[in-house]
Amino acid sequence: MKTRAIAQHLAGSIDISGCRQAFNGELVFGDRDELFYSNNEGYLYIFKYGIVAFLGYDDTAITQVLEELRPFCLEWRKPELTEEIEVELVAGQVQPKVGNNTVTLPESNIEAMRLTLLHLSQSVALDYFSGLSEQIMKETREHTTHLEYFGKLDLGGKKLKRHIGRVLNINNQISENLYIFDSHEVTWEDEALDRLDKSLKQTFDLKERYRTIKEQGYIIKENLSLFKDIMDHRESSRLEWIIIILILVEVMDLFIMRLIS
Repeated sequence: MKTRAIAQHLAGSIDISGCRQAFNGELVFGDRDELFYSNNEGYLYIFKYGIVAFLGYDDTAITQVLEELRPFCLEWRKPELTEEIEVELVAGQVQPKVGNNTVTLPESNIEAMRLTLLHLSQSVALDYFSGLSEQIMKETREHTTHLEYFGKLDLGGKKLKRHIGRVLNINNQISENLYIFDSHEVTWEDEALDRLDKSLKQTFDLKERYRTIKEQGYIIKENLSLFKDIMDHRESSRLEWIIIILILVEVMDLFIMRLIS
């Protein structure tokens, strides 16, 4: 039987605890970060970082689930970032196999389906964080260009601190929500699942895309460190001038007092 797996980015975050209490269906796996359900429609995977994945759902069922999820979503957005792959479920003890935009799985192996939806969701998450990273790179490039042409920063103290905070927040989200280099626990004692895990990572090019985002993060942090040093030097110079002016005022005051006396 051929069906499809689809992952969509819905929100900045999803309340996993609220979803767990509200959703019906067989909970195959659940923790504080993710929920994996099995029901009559197929399989549903909900992630804390705002992504939901479906296997076997038609468009009507997906729309219904999205509406049910909406109250539990922070920063809800129209699901524009989506990715899907064709899945062929085969009866019997067949080995999972990854082809060109197609995955063949034994229909009895729920963990193989979960692994497929996990990596599909990680791919969508990479698209999301890649977009954020590119935006910050663009903004940082604008500041460095201004520095090159005018010899000074166009960022004030509070504005620079907010920019640094935004970068740190995104880097923290990436570290918390993307586990590209970690082998899933279900692969530790199952060679077939281990091969599926590696094949899916290679098919979605997860490791290389993750490295690109992390490298951009390092570049941005280096630039921000330089900006901070320039700002500190500027503040230091300002304080030095204030001290010099105060000393001059004190000297002038002393000189005037002596003239009067």
